[in-house]
Amino acid sequence: MQEGPRFQNDAERECARMFDYHGVAWEYEPHTFPLEVSDDGCVLVAFTPDFYLPEQDLYVEVTTMKQSLVTKKNRKVRRLRELYPDVRIRIFYRRDIDALADRHGLRQRA
Repeated sequence: MQEGPRFQNDAERECARMFDYHGVAWEYEPHTFPLEVSDDGCVLVAFTPDFYLPEQDLYVEVTTMKQSLVTKKNRKVRRLRELYPDVRIRIFYRRDIDALADRHGLRQRA
């Protein structure tokens, strides 16, 4: 039996549940984008969005409310957009995931 992906946090898990609930096809961390490369071609900084929605051709990054992480991810998403203008990406903040999970009764209860 194949196990599902190992999510980094509950927000990602809840996001996947919402995609499943709504019948949205998704892939977990399928692609890494180099954001900074050294002169000799080594990747110095990279970004792997949390989800890819193939039917929408859209990457989704889920972030927590910890401000230092939000700022860092926002910076990486801006850089990704600069380097890969044809790549579509959206950030889902924790509060967005919480609101949707509550609305659809999808939050895992302890």
